[in-house]
Amino acid sequence: MKLSDIWKDLNELQPIVLKMLTNSLVKDRVAHAYIFDGDPGTGKKKTSFFFAKTLLCKEEGKTPCGECRNCRRIDSGNHPDVHVIEPDGLSIKKQQISFLQQEFSKTAVEAKRKIYIINHADKMTASAANSLLKFLEEPTSDTVALLLTEQSQRMLPTIISRCQLLSFKPLPPAFLKDKLTGEGVPLPMAALVSRLTNNFDEALNLSGEEWFAQSRKIVLRLYEVLQKNPLEAMVKLQEDFNGHFKDKQQVSLALDLLLLLFKDLLSIQAGEEHGLAFPDQLALLKNIALHSSGTRTTEQMTAILEAKRKLDANMNPQLLMEQLVLKLQGGASFV
Repeated sequence: MKLSDIWKDLNELQPIVLKMLTNSLVKDRVAHAYIFDGDPGTGKKKTSFFFAKTLLCKEEGKTPCGECRNCRRIDSGNHPDVHVIEPDGLSIKKQQISFLQQEFSKTAVEAKRKIYIINHADKMTASAANSLLKFLEEPTSDTVALLLTEQSQRMLPTIISRCQLLSFKPLPPAFLKDKLTGEGVPLPMAALVSRLTNNFDEALNLSGEEWFAQSRKIVLRLYEVLQKNPLEAMVKLQEDFNGHFKDKQQVSLALDLLLLLFKDLLSIQAGEEHGLAFPDQLALLKNIALHSSGTRTTEQMTAILEAKRKLDANMNPQLLMEQLVLKLQGGASFV
């Protein structure tokens, strides 16, 4: 990805983060440690490398040149003064932090600063976190730490207090949808996956999965027969749904798809036809909207959310779906 594109995306999607980092450079007040906190796909890792290049670029300024020796070596992952730590298995171990401390006890090899990036910093073991804390408590002027996390609340409060926390906002679905269609993903699929994840790579992979495409069709068929009679809906449940959505995670995804359909219906009932997760189902949804109320749709959405809660509590998925179908049709109470 070109540096100009990264800058453009940051300016559009994470303006507060960009402004704070830019101000720290302009005022020469770069903190010794930052926490980049945000959902997957919000640009934390790209921003960390972009910032590292800005700090070490031979052409000093608020944006890196991308062409000098330092920028190119960071891109290739072999700059001696930029160290990246990833989880070793499920966690970041104490020895990884110890190795980092040994490396940073040395003078910077080529640059004026030494930078370390810890991805998934919330996955440090207790001993690793305590080792890092000691490191943060005695910062040197030439060291900058960038800690990346999706769950900063899982990090030691004492670590958080010694860092500048920058929060990355979730990507707007419209941005992700446009980016996906630009990659050749059909609009109906792009509109749907952009509502399920903020992560572009995950969205792109999901949009190309045959299993997911079939999931969309099955949930749509179930939704259509829900408007008819309980018997046909139950038949569809047994014939198609239960055989396709086989585990808890898959059933949870199906409930998400169903919920998005009812959200689209509620939007149409409110007179809003833009930003739908199922734009190719507009005619069907408008027809259903003529025979239903916003109050009823809200009740149905509440039933789906309650089903998700019960699924998380390990209720039997097949029994759960049977009860939900009855509830969505106005039959027996959902318990």
